[in-house]
Amino acid sequence: MPFDALLPWLDLAGFSVFAASGALAAARKRLDFIGACFFALITATGGGTLRDVLIGAPVFWMHNAAPVILCVLVAIAAWVVPLRWWPERALEWLDAGGLAAYAVYGAAKALTYGIAPISAVAAGVITACVGGIIRDITAGVPSVLLRHELYVTAALLAAAAFIGLANAGMAAPWPAFIGLALGFGLRGAAICWRLALPPHRGG
Repeated sequence: MPFDALLPWLDLAGFSVFAASGALAAARKRLDFIGACFFALITATGGGTLRDVLIGAPVFWMHNAAPVILCVLVAIAAWVVPLRWWPERALEWLDAGGLAAYAVYGAAKALTYGIAPISAVAAGVITACVGGIIRDITAGVPSVLLRHELYVTAALLAAAAFIGLANAGMAAPWPAFIGLALGFGLRGAAICWRLALPPHRGG
């Protein structure tokens, strides 16, 4: 599969699972379906909006109604499912999938706009992390960044692996697949075993 053909699927995967995680966060707060749609939208578009502003691209959901419609559909689907049917850690796993897919997609989109590789990695991290942070702050729960688990690190690994392998000449779409797998794997390990980098010692 040519990489240009893979990009829309990565975007769709990241967008959909982030929208579902936002709607699930709203359901856990016992909000109505309008609230679920709002949470889905800010979670799915937050990182991509900031990325597009920074790289000088048109903000993707302002020029195409499809992402907004998809958010609404995903939000309603997630909202109508009773909470007892969701696995206990469904929100974290949905977030992990979106994190990995959007880290790779964000880095790839930055490259297509002529952004330097290291800056493209940063764009991937922003794409992957900002939506979840906005969701947590809006929901009034501790941001995942404050839970001392590997989160940004997983996005960084996904984006850096993709950029590094692509620049090394590995044929598409393998850099994207490997970056996605590494990012999801590291985040999944952090979810299962609460992996974290050493905190500041203070003093």
